[in-house]
Amino acid sequence: MARPSARLSPEEIAALPTTPPRRGNGAWRTPQGAVVSSVKETWGHAIRKNWRLYSLCLLPVVYLLVFQYLPLVGNVLAFRRYQAGSAFPYNIIGESWQGLRYVHQFVNSPQFWNVFRNTAVIGAYSLLFTFPLPIILALLLNELRSRRFKRTVQTISYLPHFMSVVLVAGLIIQLTLSNGLINEVLMKLNLIDAPLPFMQDPKYFRSIYVVSQIWQTTGWGTILYLAALTSVDEQLYEASAIDGASRLRQTWHVTLPGIRPTIVVLLVLNIGSFLGVGFEKIILIYNPTLYATGDVLSTYLVRYGLFSQPQQLSYATAIGLFQSLIGLALVISANMVSRRLTDASLW
Repeated sequence: MARPSARLSPEEIAALPTTPPRRGNGAWRTPQGAVVSSVKETWGHAIRKNWRLYSLCLLPVVYLLVFQYLPLVGNVLAFRRYQAGSAFPYNIIGESWQGLRYVHQFVNSPQFWNVFRNTAVIGAYSLLFTFPLPIILALLLNELRSRRFKRTVQTISYLPHFMSVVLVAGLIIQLTLSNGLINEVLMKLNLIDAPLPFMQDPKYFRSIYVVSQIWQTTGWGTILYLAALTSVDEQLYEASAIDGASRLRQTWHVTLPGIRPTIVVLLVLNIGSFLGVGFEKIILIYNPTLYATGDVLSTYLVRYGLFSQPQQLSYATAIGLFQSLIGLALVISANMVSRRLTDASLW
């Protein structure tokens, strides 16, 4: 930290170098003649000086340590055999080392490819439809001139995000029943002759899930893009209008490049959660008749790890670790590709 010094004599000031020292503490004279000294501020001094600001970080740090980092210790169960009722510490870290036995067991199981395929397909559909729609909605809202109408649209589109997953799952089940609203409307329009078994036929499950995700997340996802749009320089729009660019060309050549860093960062994060498709909603709305297309890695993990008899916690931990490592690889790969192609990346 640099601070003025007034304790040097004129002869000492004249003898000072005009460039700061590379290492250690010392004093130097700037080209304008001002004398500054280099004093290295320690962590203790910084904390004592700004303890109010650091205290605001205390609860978030404790939360991350307890709920995000401390559970990582449990990943050791993916390589050890867990037996409920064992003595301490074997009831935490498992009884004996098994290596990659549970990973091989999962990869070689008959359900592996079906579960992995379902996860990849649902994740791809979700990324394909739920990622670009908030960008499109944000661009459309940005073009609105009526503030009242814009706020009304934003409020209506935001509301589904604040509904609990249990309530959303209940709405989906009620709407897709044989005597539900969707079947009633289709029959009134003479589009079908008999009610469709939406929640008994596996071919409808993926479409139902993706449509519900679009309805629930699109409005909320526009917030970040609307915030990014405020940082686009208005002079660029004026210059493009003088050059004769239409609103569509201004959007393509000015708006989208202006929010490209935000788009890239969110895309990388979405790719990272590619295999972590909505576990809560799926496990609430699906049933054994829909396992062919609706059973994903997270629901398979819960069913075989917690609901099976006896519980296979080590097997479930291996599946979760497998899923997390693939997600990490996807994030790193997407970030590298983005940095090479667009010069924008997450890190």
